[in-house]
Amino acid sequence: MRILVAALIGGVVMFVWGALAHMALGLGNPGIHPPADQDRVLSSLQQGLGPQPGIYILPWLDPGQMGDEMAVQAYGAKARRSPYAWVVYMPRGEDTTRMAPQLLRQWASDTLAALALAGAMGLAVVGFRRRLGVAAAVAIFAWLSLLVPYWNWYRFPLGFIQAALIEQLVGWLLAGAAMAWWLGRKARKPVA
Repeated sequence: MRILVAALIGGVVMFVWGALAHMALGLGNPGIHPPADQDRVLSSLQQGLGPQPGIYILPWLDPGQMGDEMAVQAYGAKARRSPYAWVVYMPRGEDTTRMAPQLLRQWASDTLAALALAGAMGLAVVGFRRRLGVAAAVAIFAWLSLLVPYWNWYRFPLGFIQAALIEQLVGWLLAGAAMAWWLGRKARKPVA
């Protein structure tokens, strides 16, 4: 029960921090820019990508062609002279200004992540500072294993990746501190 309460506390703290980080501090926006001609880009996406939702990388080389030296050379020349794009594509979008479903999913995600962290903190270590150290280590581990590869392989802007580190590390330190405090409280003995 202590782990579950710690997870709920951590989920709320992380959710509130995430809202503050994105809405007041702008940590969710570095490297994100408006297109010069949105309507033209949207039209070309519909024409060039078609009806299949998914992630598209442009220019594209089919992994099956990696052994074909001519295809690799042609791709290399095209990649050097062309723009690069990593596109999350939905042929039919959704109104992202209606955030209730996204906010609910984010809170659930934060709370489940806090549950995993609370379990590790509760089982692995004793003491506030050590539990806080676990929170910091987990935040850095997640950033290094998930976000840095997006910069390395998919060319996400470095500013976006750096802001994500700040968001994750500060958020999980705040949530971790609240969770470590809760986990460190002495259980009350029942009154006889």
